Amino acid sequence: MLKPINILLVGVGGQGTILATRVLAKAAQDAGYDIKVSEIKGMAQRGGSVVTQVRLGEKVYSPIISQGGADVILAFEKMEALRWLSYLKPDGHMIVNDQAIPPVPVLTGAAVYPTDCLARVKQAATHTIVVDALNIAIGCGNPRAANVVLIGLLARRLPIAKDTWLQALQARVPEKFLDVNLKAFEKGYAL
Repeated sequence: MLKPINILLVGVGGQGTILATRVLAKAAQDAGYDIKVSEIKGMAQRGGSVVTQVRLGEKVYSPIISQGGADVILAFEKMEALRWLSYLKPDGHMIVNDQAIPPVPVLTGAAVYPTDCLARVKQAATHTIVVDALNIAIGCGNPRAANVVLIGLLARRLPIAKDTWLQALQARVPEKFLDVNLKAFEKGYAL
């Protein structure tokens, strides 16, 4: 019996966290897994945190991941990686987009963006991969495809066939953006 795999996707509004979650959910469902998803959007439209919890396995009863329970955290922004680090299992894997998006308190001068986010994440999570998904996506033709670069990187590490991921992308990404997103997925998958 496959023990549930717990994946936390964290980012900032506008980064495509929800689309990435829907692609992941579709791929897992098509691969025959039971899947539960919980989305927390908060002030996402104003650049706030977006968090989704995804649990997949043979049988999953709840979408909620407890602190210290995530097998993987897929962070679309590096301060969000630091913010949600306590949810990662001691032997869990952290995948981080090396991108900083200052929140409103930083923009107004009420707070300071921590410059040592990645160092702190790497110190706490021994299995950390940092990738410049934004520049890879730009190279594919659209900076908004950074989320799919990250999904490609995640896909390589999950027990779901590559073809299933590609079909999930085709089902969830609008036709006019599909070619760029397929390229972005392939780049992430190759990392």
